[in-house]
Amino acid sequence: MTIIKPLALLCALSLLAGCASFSEDGGFDAVQQGAERQLDKQVLWARDDAGRSQIEARVGELLAAPLNLDAAVQLALLNNRGLQAAFDELGIGEAERVQAGRLPNPGFSYGRLEKGREVEYERGLHLNLARLIALPMTSRLEGRRFEQLQRRTSLAVVELASETRKAWYQAVAAEEGLVYARQVLEAAEAGAELARRLAAVGNFSKLQQAEQQGFYAEVGIAVLRAEQARVASRERLTRLLGLWGEQIAYRLPERLPPLPDAADELPEVERLAMSQRQDIQAMRLDVERLAQNLGLTRTTRFVNVLELGVVNNRSNEEPTQRGYEISVELPLFDWSGAKVARAEAQYRQALNRAAETAINARSQVREAYQAYRNAFELARHYRVEVLPLRQRMAEENLLRYNGMFISTFELLVDARRQVQAVDGYLQAQRDFWLARADLDMALLGTPNPTLAAAPVASAEPAAGGH
Repeated sequence: MTIIKPLALLCALSLLAGCASFSEDGGFDAVQQGAERQLDKQVLWARDDAGRSQIEARVGELLAAPLNLDAAVQLALLNNRGLQAAFDELGIGEAERVQAGRLPNPGFSYGRLEKGREVEYERGLHLNLARLIALPMTSRLEGRRFEQLQRRTSLAVVELASETRKAWYQAVAAEEGLVYARQVLEAAEAGAELARRLAAVGNFSKLQQAEQQGFYAEVGIAVLRAEQARVASRERLTRLLGLWGEQIAYRLPERLPPLPDAADELPEVERLAMSQRQDIQAMRLDVERLAQNLGLTRTTRFVNVLELGVVNNRSNEEPTQRGYEISVELPLFDWSGAKVARAEAQYRQALNRAAETAINARSQVREAYQAYRNAFELARHYRVEVLPLRQRMAEENLLRYNGMFISTFELLVDARRQVQAVDGYLQAQRDFWLARADLDMALLGTPNPTLAAAPVASAEPAAGGH
């Protein structure tokens, strides 16, 4: 009975520390709630056929109508397989967290030795005490790592939503630009034909005819480029939406949303970003995890191999021997100084990276906000100043042409300038909405390769002999 008490006590302490178990949601609820709070969108994790069927049904509903911006973002969050793979990473991370909180398996040994007619039996039960002692700490470390994984997954959701918005803006703008380019091509073709006829009767010089023909050729090139831009932007959106087969025939609106009356005023944009950026929160967790790691390293530096064993020796002549033994590695050559120094360097590295992330985040959000304001002012200038002015000039030139004060050539030159103004406005409108998407992403976080979690220094000692 006295032999078993130490084992029973240690097991009880480990049970009090808590044995990890799998959660019903697999850590997905935090990601799902974050998407609903930040994006007002639904995310689903297809872990079985029923989940996949639910997603496919919702995808069919969204594709039944032209894809507006909200529908496109929702479709991507449901159907993008890369995002589903990121959700599966949660399952892997939870399995590692649960494994770190499980009690170490005891070992059993059995031996039989013959010395002449004497037979000796040896049975042993041993348990890795170093791993058992470190169990609460390693469990907490894996818990923090899993929380960081959840934040990275939430950031992947936000990033996909932002990329889908930008791809949708570009695809719709490309559709609208192609329609306008074809309209201009028709007008340029008519102008070239008119110039040919006027030149034939001597009312147009060869230079004027060549200039109009050159404009028609340039517009033809612009149409080809617009068609390629439409294909490229639509295919990029298709990839983000996770569509294939007959699904790629989805419809898009004919025009981008109109400009708002005024740009958003964000006087405390830096503070807002610091309070909600996912990468900042993930770096904070990384620093805390490494601080815990440093404490664990210092705690276990001298118990590299520590095992408790219960011994039961019996022979056919000698009485049964019972007891226990403890084996420990003597730190004669390696005092674990290198391991502690490594952990301390990792901690300092994490602090510097956290500071770098915060500095970069402030700069990124300032840049994104300024780009958003500038893009709005440019698009607004086109809408309020340039286009109305070009429209008035076109009307005046038409009146002058009807009064025979200007020639047909001058009227066609003015038409080309009006085409350039409209094309400039379409690009400025597209750039404004892209800048809006970049600002939204900058407020919530940007991917950072340094956020990859460093491996936790294992507290599990190497196997030692009994």
